[in-house]
Amino acid sequence: MPAAGLEPATTNLDTELGAERAHLEASRAALRRMRERAEALFATGDKVAGDAYTAEQLGRHMARRVKELADDPSTPLFFGRLDFGELDPDHAGRDYHVGRRHVTDDLGEPLVLDWRAPVSRSFYRASASDPQGVAVRRRFGFSSGVLTSFEDERLDRGEELGTASRILTAEIERPRVGPMRDIVATIQPEQDELVRADLADSICVQGAPGTGKTAVGLHRAAYLLYLHRERLRRSGVLIVGPNRAFLSYIAAVLPALGEVEVEQATVEDLVARVPVRAVDDPAVAVVKHDVRMAKVLRRAVEAHIGTPTEPIMVSDGSFRWRIGLDPLHRVVEETRREGLPYATGRERVRARVVGLLQRQAEARRAESPSDAWLRRMAKAKPVTDCLDAVWPALTPEGLLHRLLTDPALLAAAADGLLTAEEQELLRSGRPGRTPRATRWTAADAVLLDEITGLLERLPGFGHVVVDEAQDLSPMQCRAIARRSEHGSITLLGDLAQGTAPWAATDWRESLTHLGKPDAAVVPLSIGFRVPAAVVAFANRLLPALAVDVPPAESLRRDGTLEVRTVDDLTAAAVAEVRAALAHDGSVGVIAADDAVQGLRAALADAGVPTSDADDVEAAERVTVVPATLVKGLEYDHVVVVEPAAIVAAEPRGLHRLYVVLTRAVSRLAVLHRDPLPAPLTT
Repeated sequence: MPAAGLEPATTNLDTELGAERAHLEASRAALRRMRERAEALFATGDKVAGDAYTAEQLGRHMARRVKELADDPSTPLFFGRLDFGELDPDHAGRDYHVGRRHVTDDLGEPLVLDWRAPVSRSFYRASASDPQGVAVRRRFGFSSGVLTSFEDERLDRGEELGTASRILTAEIERPRVGPMRDIVATIQPEQDELVRADLADSICVQGAPGTGKTAVGLHRAAYLLYLHRERLRRSGVLIVGPNRAFLSYIAAVLPALGEVEVEQATVEDLVARVPVRAVDDPAVAVVKHDVRMAKVLRRAVEAHIGTPTEPIMVSDGSFRWRIGLDPLHRVVEETRREGLPYATGRERVRARVVGLLQRQAEARRAESPSDAWLRRMAKAKPVTDCLDAVWPALTPEGLLHRLLTDPALLAAAADGLLTAEEQELLRSGRPGRTPRATRWTAADAVLLDEITGLLERLPGFGHVVVDEAQDLSPMQCRAIARRSEHGSITLLGDLAQGTAPWAATDWRESLTHLGKPDAAVVPLSIGFRVPAAVVAFANRLLPALAVDVPPAESLRRDGTLEVRTVDDLTAAAVAEVRAALAHDGSVGVIAADDAVQGLRAALADAGVPTSDADDVEAAERVTVVPATLVKGLEYDHVVVVEPAAIVAAEPRGLHRLYVVLTRAVSRLAVLHRDPLPAPLTT
């Protein structure tokens, strides 16, 4: 089958390649004109808008549109083409170029179809057994934005390359330096099904290393924004990652697809109500992250709702209004039964008490009181005194501080939920004399967010993508659930990579805490990024990890694995990095956290510049990464220094090592002086 640039060229192939290059140039020129029109409208929008508000809205829209139409000359505008057969009922005899965004000529005719458009689905789903009306599927090869080759599959004749496509393989295996790239040119059918899932559907992807689960989640966000743009612009899309290094690594993917208005955050960002200035003892953190704390906090909040003990008497000029105990009891009980957020309930009680006063005033005066009168009654001392007695105002910081410093309050709230030892652990953190003086921990911030959710409704998102979700605690899951109550989620993770003390062992439990118990759990076990030799080596750890996940498989037979015993770890690591730099692509040196500084210093002394995990835009090809921060990242060549030290550094060290060993997408070198962990030697 023809593959210009891959087989000896013929005149016909040269002609076709020239035509495709001309189409690329025409498409780039058209995109440039689209952006120029958007820039012109942005510059003159205030003159055509009818009022200031419309001008502001138009300005925001056009500024966003200008960003969306930015062209990166190093990235091809299209990567494939679909030629439909004459018998297709909708697209007979037509051909479409498929790319990262929609590009039209000056008459509005499409030059490039967005990969998310309905007709583009056939580029990913059509096969020889189900051509979906496609006669020819063409893939394009590019180098630095220049179209260099193409490859055809005659699906109408039963010709299909699948993963044997040299262009597809070259794109998957292309060396990487810097941030993560999009995968629109290489999405596989099973990934496409997840990407195009309905907005209403929440899904959980159990993805082995190298299966593209992160890319699936990001591309699903892009797809949903394309299909439900206005709805999701109002409600928002949120990407939740495990740390800032990971978010920096993936930050360029959605903008490359034209999506520039997606919020990215860690769980710590979401719950950042107070500065975190202290660290819990691990045993204390485990209790604070336990789902039982949700009931403890709810009880603590509800314990503040009291019972009226005396009538209200309010002076109003020459009038005196009285509300008896029975009506007050009814107001409090009715409000309690409504299950409102606590702060909303307090204002509901106030409004109902004022309503009772209003009815008395209307009956006596035969007229409705003014708004000013209603506001005055709401602030009258007898009303506020009653309110403070039966439904006092609360703050998250004040309540948690009292709970951690008042043994009686904690004992009442935790009765039957936490043991006496667990309650003592909670109080062992020695909070300050006041909430303001308290040095809060990361786990406290999660508890404060839980209390905030009990007191008021938090704003939510239309769709939330949660990556590396296996390390979320039940209480962190609840923090995300509060922000996706009326939206859907895409949960991404790998139970085998769980390293936190509370790491998930069953996705159903996590989904229940997230408020999506019925979400489908879909496994991805076939990898395209990590070589088979590396996957097989890492899979030796699986039996020791005590999780029920299918072993990862890889379709890649390239790549190398080298495991060496060395006398001088630092010198061997420097030598291995020098050897790796002879190849294309990024180099990641991964070690136990306390060894990172020494390795960076040694590489610097050897004249090898390095960057850290947070600096994904750095020009240096070599990154030295602590094992605790490498989750979700990948490098072409990985040098793992002393696996035994990585395992010994934390209770779930074998899980951490599994993460570390699966970061390589071309070559893995494992250097050790101490014996390898036992599972790797069997």
